[in-house]
Amino acid sequence: MKNYMDLTGRVAIVTGASSGLGYAYSKALAENGAKVAAFARRIDKLNALKNEIEQAGGVCLPVQCDVSKEEDVVNGVQKVIDTFGKIDILVNNAGAIKVCPTTELALEDWKKVVDVSLTGYFLMAREVGKNMIKNHYGRIINTASMYGKIASHHNPILVYNATKGAVPNFTRGLAQEWAEYGITVNAIGPGMFPSEMMNIDSQTEQFLAFRAPVGRPGKLEELCGQLLLFASENSAYTTGQTIYIDGGITSV
Repeated sequence: MKNYMDLTGRVAIVTGASSGLGYAYSKALAENGAKVAAFARRIDKLNALKNEIEQAGGVCLPVQCDVSKEEDVVNGVQKVIDTFGKIDILVNNAGAIKVCPTTELALEDWKKVVDVSLTGYFLMAREVGKNMIKNHYGRIINTASMYGKIASHHNPILVYNATKGAVPNFTRGLAQEWAEYGITVNAIGPGMFPSEMMNIDSQTEQFLAFRAPVGRPGKLEELCGQLLLFASENSAYTTGQTIYIDGGITSV
């Protein structure tokens, strides 16, 4: 039987790969044949990811990179091209959050989240896009959030809401600009999944039991099927889309 999500021979970059979604995404891509370049600031955690992927027979290149710094991005992308010769897949996943009442939110904290969660997406897409345009092939998957479509009513996270709300239109804009080059650009909007950024405690579980039709938090592997579809050759006719994987929260 044909494996529609086979990524053998493809080269993928995953940002924010040191934990949570990015860690799971990197493993899923590698398990399906892609050579993975894992980007994050914490090189020790990237090395742990490399060991885990290689023990399973995959290929992983750890790249220490702060996506909010242009020089880091330029050098990191070039390192991947020098190592593997090309880039086929970009998963823009690095993110930041600040929980704070808006009247107390410092401009420095606002800028920090914007720099990572929006400017970082732009910098990565710009640099990777140069190689993808040259090769007339690419798959870009951006991490959005259900809290870019709806507001959080239990935590004051205005800057997170704002940056994640920008990601779907960033995705649409880039999709229409680069479609002629064989590049698709799509986004995944997770709901509540366990990660360093989101602690799933008993209060959160009670909220989800009431608010989410599925009635529970998500499991990281439940994001990977959509990621692999967007990353595959068989998603060539899907671009500019944001899929919310949130247990149905944004549907009701």
